[in-house]
Amino acid sequence: MGRGIWPVMKKELVRFFKDRRLCLTTIVLPGLMIYAIYSFMGDALGSQFTVSEDYQYQVETLYLPESIRSISEGLPFEIREIDAASASKSLEAVQEQQLDLFIEFPTDFDTQVEAYEVTSGQAAPNVQIYYNSASTESSQAFAQINEILNGYENSIANKFDINQGGGIYDLADARDLSSMTFASLMPMLILIFLFSGCMAVAPESIAGEKERGTIATILVTPIRRSELALGKIFSLSIISLLGGLSSTIGVLLSMPKLMGGMDISMNVYGIGDYAMLGLIVLSTVLLLITMISIISTFAKSIKEAQTFVMPLMIIVMVIGVTGMFGDAQQSTLLYFIPLYNSVQCMTAIFSFQMDLTHVLVTVVSNLMYAGMLIFVLTRMFHSERIIFNK
Repeated sequence: MGRGIWPVMKKELVRFFKDRRLCLTTIVLPGLMIYAIYSFMGDALGSQFTVSEDYQYQVETLYLPESIRSISEGLPFEIREIDAASASKSLEAVQEQQLDLFIEFPTDFDTQVEAYEVTSGQAAPNVQIYYNSASTESSQAFAQINEILNGYENSIANKFDINQGGGIYDLADARDLSSMTFASLMPMLILIFLFSGCMAVAPESIAGEKERGTIATILVTPIRRSELALGKIFSLSIISLLGGLSSTIGVLLSMPKLMGGMDISMNVYGIGDYAMLGLIVLSTVLLLITMISIISTFAKSIKEAQTFVMPLMIIVMVIGVTGMFGDAQQSTLLYFIPLYNSVQCMTAIFSFQMDLTHVLVTVVSNLMYAGMLIFVLTRMFHSERIIFNK
């Protein structure tokens, strides 16, 4: 009985390695896809949580003591001293991410520190540092200043405290945290969900019809090929949209738990934001479904269609990751690039930087690309060589 194992193994291995497309999708593409996506994600995360080396931090202080002035020299900080009347404006600037830090020292800080006795049991002089955790620059500035002050505190036997007394020093609100979280994650996830929905239905509808031979029956009916193409595109788009919408809602509902209980909510966005997002998603679905439909029309079977779609899936995932690279692009020309424009628009919407011109360019260009691809699909349905794989 054991003699039959090797012939079977040999047959299967020869069949596999002689099929170049199967080797490509099974062995080569998964590694390339993981390498490309993880590399882009690494770059995206790195750019999101690091600050440029030549960045000049904007810091305002109240009652800056001479001792701290001397130890902060040489740091990339532009420190501006203000009076007590301007403190409220500084706090507001930190909250609006227009200022990196606001530091309030006690009056006569150096004198109080020198006179303070650790064994007295009294409260030590308290340095208050206000920052915004939703801003990478503010968080980095806080970390650097906090490290310097902690070092100075240890050198003088802990004669003062930092951010003690139960005050609110992180001025990031739900709007800041929500925009930071959603803008970095949701464009990528939405694009992948939409693509997955399209990939789940398009090969079955077109390549599946060819594989079963039922497409010949449809083509002999008194229906125009353009009507056939549009009918399939619109119906598949609706199904794909529903699938992508379901996945997106699931992610949005689970996001607060996923982010460890952070104060994030979709309530920070208005009806206009959701309307613009809906237009972007709809135009993106139409474009994706036409792309996958054309690829499926070339294929002889569902399996072959899924193989052909793999390179497009890698491209879509890489484009999705680009949404993690900070703020949305400002150049209008970039919003003519299919799929990339959708990601950038979604990033802008989630980060409250929406530009109606960019949204209009994206929607119109996506619809134009989809229209051109539908025309190509119609011409393919007229070709017996493509439809019947002659």
